[in-house]
Amino acid sequence: MEAIVYEEFGGPEVLRHVSGLALPEPGPGEVRVRVAAAGVNPVDWKRRYGLVEAFYSTTFPAVPGLEFAGTVDRLGEGVTGLAVGDEVLGWTTTGSYAQYAIAGIVAPKPAGLSWEAAASLPVAGETAQRVLDLLGVRAGETLFLHGAAGVVGTVAVQLAVAAGITVVGSASESNHAHLRGLGAIPVAYGEGLADRLRAAAPDGVDAVFDAAGHGVLPVAIELLGGAGPEGARAARERIVTIADADAEKHGIVFSGASGDPEAVRAGLAAHARAAAAGTLAVRHAGTLPLKEAARAQELSESGHARGKLILVP
Repeated sequence: MEAIVYEEFGGPEVLRHVSGLALPEPGPGEVRVRVAAAGVNPVDWKRRYGLVEAFYSTTFPAVPGLEFAGTVDRLGEGVTGLAVGDEVLGWTTTGSYAQYAIAGIVAPKPAGLSWEAAASLPVAGETAQRVLDLLGVRAGETLFLHGAAGVVGTVAVQLAVAAGITVVGSASESNHAHLRGLGAIPVAYGEGLADRLRAAAPDGVDAVFDAAGHGVLPVAIELLGGAGPEGARAARERIVTIADADAEKHGIVFSGASGDPEAVRAGLAAHARAAAAGTLAVRHAGTLPLKEAARAQELSESGHARGKLILVP
């Protein structure tokens, strides 16, 4: 089979397109899928640099990619509820930048959902839902979402607004119309952010979801009570980051791992149904052939890709 592999940590140049690889074999409880589309995520290039070994250990040669949409090609021992030929989306354990991959957590792909849209959902949907659940944010409350126009942020805005939560989202000015269209109140990044947030949410914010990093955690703590005991409690309970490696220094939760597999599978299926119904969407930045994986990761790393990049084998 064809795949993208790398045998050392480094820049995009370590990624190689190879062919003639042996097909992976599914173990108990796993399926093999023929990949129709693979999502590109920031964690892909962070893993390539060796920056997230604490969360994802790497064994070389490695195939990048966490999420995919494709067709079940072979069943492992003990798999029930699936058949060869089923169209699914989910997470791979062997890397999705390939013609074939092994997966353990999958959900049915609705017939009306494109391969590209399906492959965009697993990581963004699971991450957004996990953080909203950790924050315990409820209808009637106000959420500050830092980095609201990114892929995860866009999904989180939609899930929160649908749940009756007021969302104030930070983004560049060019993305403010996008956020208004999703039902969020946009504010600009940069100096004076705390003042702009107070103006946008005069009754205060109840929780903070940091999806962008860039040193916003002190502002989040200030908004939720400052440096005293009340602020410290709020920081532990009602601020979560997926992007700031200094979270522990501030007493804030860094969330970077998936939850219970059955809950993840159920959430993925629900998000796929919502996407097929047109009530949940992921911004699509473009589709590239598998051979251009290095270019796709460069675009992701640049931060200029407005939405999800997809690779097609």
